[in-house]
Amino acid sequence: MCEKDIDEVLQTNTVFVNVSKGQVAKKEDLLKAFGTDDQTEICKMILTKGELQVSDKERHTQLEQMFRDIATIVAEKCVNPETKRPYTVILIERAMKDIHYSVKPNKSTKQQALEVIRQLKETMQIERAHMRLRFILPAKEGKKLKEKLKPLIKVIESEDFDEQLEIVCLIDPGCFREIDELIRCETKGKGSLEVLSLKDVEEGDEKFE
Repeated sequence: MCEKDIDEVLQTNTVFVNVSKGQVAKKEDLLKAFGTDDQTEICKMILTKGELQVSDKERHTQLEQMFRDIATIVAEKCVNPETKRPYTVILIERAMKDIHYSVKPNKSTKQQALEVIRQLKETMQIERAHMRLRFILPAKEGKKLKEKLKPLIKVIESEDFDEQLEIVCLIDPGCFREIDELIRCETKGKGSLEVLSLKDVEEGDEKFE
C-alpha cells in the first residue's frame, strides 16, 4: 500500500489509544506494541492485520437487519399449505420471535432462512413451495403486460393466445402480491388471477437461488 492510498483510506495517520476521548498513543507504547514509532507504518499494519471494531449499537443494528432479511426470504419462498397463500414478512418476524430465533452473524441469511423454515414447521403451517397460477388477460393489454410479468415468473407451463391471453405458470410466493396488483391495475379489473395449486419444493433442495 503506497502513501497516496493510505491517505485516501484514513482520516488521520495519528494512532490513538482511545479515539473517542482523543487520547493519542505515546511513543514508548507504540514501540512496545509495534516495534516502531513510525505512525504511517503502524497504520499500514493495523489496516492489514487489525480487526474491525464494531460498536454494540452497530452490531445490534446489523443483527436486526439480518433478522429482517431472513424473515423476508422465508416469506418470499413459503406459503400456508391450508390457505395456499403467502405469509407477510411481519407475520414471519413475529413467528421467529415466538420461537426465540437467534441470528448467527457468521452464517448467511439464506442458510439461516432454511433453518428458520425447519423450526417454524414445528409450530405453524408452513411449506416451501411454488404457487401454480392461471391468469387471463385481455388481448389488448396481454402482450405488453406479459413482458412486465416475466421477471416475476419462474416457469411458464402453458400459454394460450386467442381472444385473450391465458398463462399457467409457477411463481415464488413472494411475487404473488406484486403480480396480483399488476394485473388489477394494468387491466383495470378486466384480467383475472387464480391460484391452481402448490408445487412442493423438494426437501433435498437445500439452496435458495
